[in-house]
Amino acid sequence: MPNLKKSHPQLKSSNPGERKKLIRKVGQITARKMSRRLSGKVGRGFGRVTSKGRALPPVWKGMLWVALSGILFTCLNTVIRSITLTLDGLESQFLRYFAGFIVMIPLLMREGWRTYIPVDIKGQFWRGGVHSIGLWLWFAALPKISLADMTAIGFSGPIFIMLGASWFLGEPMRRDRWIAALMGLLGVVIIVAPKLTGTGGWYTLLMFSSSPVFAASFLITKSLTKYETPGVIVFWQAITVSIFSLPFACMVWQTPTFMQWVGFAAAGVLGSTGHYCLTRGFKAADISATQSLRFLDLIWSSLAGFLVFSDIPSHFTILGACVILCSTIWIARREGRKVEMVSEVIHPVDLNHK
Repeated sequence: MPNLKKSHPQLKSSNPGERKKLIRKVGQITARKMSRRLSGKVGRGFGRVTSKGRALPPVWKGMLWVALSGILFTCLNTVIRSITLTLDGLESQFLRYFAGFIVMIPLLMREGWRTYIPVDIKGQFWRGGVHSIGLWLWFAALPKISLADMTAIGFSGPIFIMLGASWFLGEPMRRDRWIAALMGLLGVVIIVAPKLTGTGGWYTLLMFSSSPVFAASFLITKSLTKYETPGVIVFWQAITVSIFSLPFACMVWQTPTFMQWVGFAAAGVLGSTGHYCLTRGFKAADISATQSLRFLDLIWSSLAGFLVFSDIPSHFTILGACVILCSTIWIARREGRKVEMVSEVIHPVDLNHK
């Protein structure tokens, strides 16, 4: 602590009132100096973190975005599943996406409506229509089958997406991507197989039929990221799905309770943010490279069950989670290594051309 009398000699001769004012002024100046030094250090540290984030390979960025979207979708599914137990799925579908539209209005007002004009309005409505069909199938089966059955069926989606990415988008379907996806699927089977009931009847087929439809929706999203921003895609998804869902919601409409309105507001935030992260992931990397991370959603679901409902994970859950994590880490390292190899080949060529 500095000696105030040495640094400010006027304190010796001042009367008590002036001395207090001077001490207070010196303290304020010292606090401002310390604040500037601290903010400078924090700013430099944050800059180093963000610069490292920018230095990550694009495929790793895509994987991180997809993993984050999985956490958000896990929270979303928990909220929506509790609502659909007392409210019709068609109405829940409309209100979930309409809430997603409402929560994006502040962004529209801040950035201006011109920012959200799409380049391809037809592609946005195609994406919204296909996604709506998948949602109708999914919501119709949701209350009729067990959670384990729903989880197992839902994880067939990455396989359909990888096939579609190869056939329609021309993405390279390397062997390591297939190995990682199959390892992740094996981890899912280990976790849910002991809990499968198979009592859903034809609702099980209904849920399964939604997987290729959702895969088609995500493939359309990947193609839209070539010339649309993630914000525009998510905004127009909320609009188009709300439009397609409204007539069916009116047929079964019942006024939600206050807590259901709160749940839909939370679902709007979680859903819009989750789809934004997912779209950023698809924009940053090949969609087939990110699909093995979709199996992490089962780990997030198990963790949420433990934290919220005190569900103790079984030995099968822990074993399956280890398999999924190993496949995810393995493919992330493989993809990152391939990016490094490509950069090492390209940069010497660029130097020779200078």
